[in-house]
Amino acid sequence: MAEKNDIFKKVISHAKEYGFVFPSSEIYDGLNAVYDYGQNGVLLKNNIRDYWWKSMIQLNKNIVGIDAAIFMHPKTWKASGHIDAFNDPLIDNKDSKKRYRADVLVEDYIKKIEQKIQKEIDKASKRFGKDFNKEQFTSTNSKIINYKNKASSITNRLDISLKEDDLSDLKSLIEELEIACPESGSRNWTDVKQFNLMFGTKLGASSESSIDLFLRPETAQGIFVNFLNIQKTGRMKLPFGIAQTGKAFRNEIVARQFIFRMREFEQMEMQYFVTPGTQKEWYDYWKKTRLKWHYSLGIAKENYRFHDHEKLAHYADLATDIEFKFPFGFKELEGIHSRTDFDLLNHEKLSSKKLQYFDTESNQRHIPYVIETSIGLDRMFLAVFSSAFKEELLEDETKRIVLKLPNILAPIKIAVLPLLKKDGLPELANKILDELKWDFMVSYDEKDAVGRRYRRQDAIGTPYCITVDHQSVKDYTVTIRDRDSMQQERISIRGVTKIMHEKLDQKKWFNKI
Repeated sequence: MAEKNDIFKKVISHAKEYGFVFPSSEIYDGLNAVYDYGQNGVLLKNNIRDYWWKSMIQLNKNIVGIDAAIFMHPKTWKASGHIDAFNDPLIDNKDSKKRYRADVLVEDYIKKIEQKIQKEIDKASKRFGKDFNKEQFTSTNSKIINYKNKASSITNRLDISLKEDDLSDLKSLIEELEIACPESGSRNWTDVKQFNLMFGTKLGASSESSIDLFLRPETAQGIFVNFLNIQKTGRMKLPFGIAQTGKAFRNEIVARQFIFRMREFEQMEMQYFVTPGTQKEWYDYWKKTRLKWHYSLGIAKENYRFHDHEKLAHYADLATDIEFKFPFGFKELEGIHSRTDFDLLNHEKLSSKKLQYFDTESNQRHIPYVIETSIGLDRMFLAVFSSAFKEELLEDETKRIVLKLPNILAPIKIAVLPLLKKDGLPELANKILDELKWDFMVSYDEKDAVGRRYRRQDAIGTPYCITVDHQSVKDYTVTIRDRDSMQQERISIRGVTKIMHEKLDQKKWFNKI
């Protein structure tokens, strides 16, 4: 665990040192769980968003995009259930004065039991080697059986407490398990209370005429209230999807783990409208499709897993998470939910406007069911960034830090480096840059020894460096250095643009989806 924490600290430090992510308003000591994206971070973030957008909309003939407003009529959040049900059960420690989500404290306790189970499995695997039968061992080992029964019992009780809103039993469970404050070790807890996560604000020129609004806690509702507008103007036929990216806001009390959980964050969501009765088929389809999208980026497959929900949200009949192995463990990266007709039905009731689809084949009207795919852009940024961060010991015993980002997502695709700041090398280098900049994000660097410049480009994830030297002036050739292998090849300047297009071709990435 200590090693994982060290890696995560290095990731956070690297993100700041190389212009990816900064604490917001840092000169005023910042705001908790609010971050700014720097000059390299905004490029990486834009590239992730663009990769999602193109694969979701450009490559699907029946999915369109919108950009709904952050401000929405307050009845929107009544219909969606956010006003009544968007709460977290919170508990304070009287000694440390720290506030926690009560359910998360219990879930963390369960995870510790699961870690003990895994530890027993690892020990047995090492002891028995090739003869180890994991399934048989976990089903017969008394220690593991006891651990599983305990975890299952706690999970069931937690689910019942949350479902029935039994906050006193939730506190009793924390006390019975002797769960201590992670910071102080104290078990001196307050009662559990519900806390609504929406940010309130006002709309209007004066206090007398203003109305109470909320900053949207999710982007999905902007899609639902525009369902008929899109369906009619786009002449869309079921099944079809509506996608959007945008900011959402949640007043997270337990905001932690860098940009993993923030109060202001960005979502990439797609709502897929289907005929009632076909939702299971489309739910399975989007589970497979979304996992293929993640795999297409070349990040090791063992970093991903599905976690099917046993306890479903009030709007869902099926739900799963694609979890990613962050430096601090497996956590939710993307949610895939079958939302039934909950949203459209509730908006129809509260607005008194028909939000129905007319099926010309059956000559009937019905409210479509919805399959949702929802991914946090900031979490995807952290997943990509943390998995790309590598510390490598080279053959000459020196160390380099490199971001092995998927080339399609790299902030800077090419760096052009004149070997010296004289002898016509900068002029030729700038000529190459001027040719490439129309198609690629290119940087120019002429300061320090070329080896140090390579290291700087490695640290921000630049896939290719083009070096202009004295031979370049003589025979019009340059060297291209590959970030991952560090191998160099010499090519004609006339062929640079063509070769870069071949190496950085977007189509080969999208073809994996």
